[in-house]
Amino acid sequence: MTFEKLLLIGVLAVFLLGPDRLPHYASQLARLVKSLKRMADGAKDRMRDELGPDFDDVDWKKLDPRQYDPRRIIREALIEEPEPAPAMPRMESAYAKRKRRLEEQGKQAPFDMEAT
Repeated sequence: MTFEKLLLIGVLAVFLLGPDRLPHYASQLARLVKSLKRMADGAKDRMRDELGPDFDDVDWKKLDPRQYDPRRIIREALIEEPEPAPAMPRMESAYAKRKRRLEEQGKQAPFDMEAT
């Protein structure tokens, strides 16, 4: 948040709450921010305890979703050479097998003109 936005929120709070109730709500906001910070620190400590020494080795900035630009990801995916797919046995559907068999025999697949 920019300074201008914070200033606007403060001015609106003064007008909406009034000078009598503003100190009370400001102290409640401070308590809320402190409790949220304690909860975040507690979650971080718990993650450190559960993951052990691996927690410090993780590059958290690399996992930040704000760094991903969908346009860049698509551009890189389209530019990069695809890796060759491993050779897999070709699986044909029953329809494709029947169509290939009929073509080998020189026949056409059955077609019903009145079936529409």
